[in-house]
Amino acid sequence: EIRNFMAKLFSRTATNGLVKRVKKIIFKVDDSTRTSGVEQITQAVFNCSKTKTGVLIVIEQEAELTHYGLSGEVIDAEINSRLIENIFFKNTPLHDGAMIISKDRIMAAGCILPVSNRTDIPKHLGLRHRAGLGMTEKTDALVVIVSEETGRVSCMHQGGLKLNVNKEYLTSFLTTGSIN
Repeated sequence: EIRNFMAKLFSRTATNGLVKRVKKIIFKVDDSTRTSGVEQITQAVFNCSKTKTGVLIVIEQEAELTHYGLSGEVIDAEINSRLIENIFFKNTPLHDGAMIISKDRIMAAGCILPVSNRTDIPKHLGLRHRAGLGMTEKTDALVVIVSEETGRVSCMHQGGLKLNVNKEYLTSFLTTGSIN
């Protein structure tokens, strides 16, 4: 019964923000930590955008991402823009995979994600975008991507894609978890 309760509690279909409230209580995550994490991610993403450094960041929501995190190198570090930029720096061992953020910490980097098989994805988008979309099709995660070719920033959630976003949009997306 406890296992069934926990499965329902942490399922994707949980409503009214119950899961987020319970996670705040259990993991003692406060809004000031989230704001700081949002600022650090935004800063790193737009610094990488300027240098056309490819980035793929997956942010856990209600669905647990531990399985995906274990496909890469476990880091368990505070969210820090310089660390994010360092991980995605070209030709470093972890730059090609995804970074997973869970419970307001960098869980892992160099992670392998499922790839979307959708045929309506614009041809100019590459594997990084397909992996990001694949992740949003399988989980409720938020995904942020910087294109290595153009430096443009994209956001993804629940199979939706918003291309070429600015800092204000990214901050709003990371705070609300919604693509408008």
